[in-house]
Amino acid sequence: MLNEMIAGARILEQDGFGPKVYQLRDGNMLKLFRRKRLLSSALLRPHSRRFCTNATALQGLGVPTLQPLYLYRLDDPAWTAVLYRPLPGETLSQLLRDDELSWIALQPELARFINRLHVSGVYFRSLHLGNIVRTPDGQLGLIDIADLQNLRRPLGGRLIRRNREHFDKYLRKEGFPIDSASLWACCEAIRTGRR
Repeated sequence: MLNEMIAGARILEQDGFGPKVYQLRDGNMLKLFRRKRLLSSALLRPHSRRFCTNATALQGLGVPTLQPLYLYRLDDPAWTAVLYRPLPGETLSQLLRDDELSWIALQPELARFINRLHVSGVYFRSLHLGNIVRTPDGQLGLIDIADLQNLRRPLGGRLIRRNREHFDKYLRKEGFPIDSASLWACCEAIRTGRR
């Protein structure tokens, strides 16, 4: 069945084990998840199920995200997959690279979005410009949400700092000539009510 689904599909992401994300002919996506260790928590709660649960949690918070359609267990028990409808729009990374968006103009909106996540208890270890989408109606939303936790209480300083470290690491890795200090200062001002 998997071979039928991916016939004519475009590979969007892969690693040393093969394709990870396909864009199917109908525009939907198929994301493959591999359990990395024989004994792990993913045995009881696969990453694919967490991906779907995270989408539901974000939708409940009013945060735009992808729409899971179907969860698959594959023949190899180490593998599962999720068929989903992608979140329409462009990533902030794409918009900044294409000069369709200015970093200075984006910062207040992005700071409000990040703070909304933190106040809502959303800890997203992969929070970066490549996983934040601006939708056609101008909202910010999240994709690639397997590494997200909904803690149901505002994030403390330690997790906020970890988010910042991951975000800044992405900027360096992708070669963005951006100083994020003003973004995080804006986040802090919003969080403490000084803005």
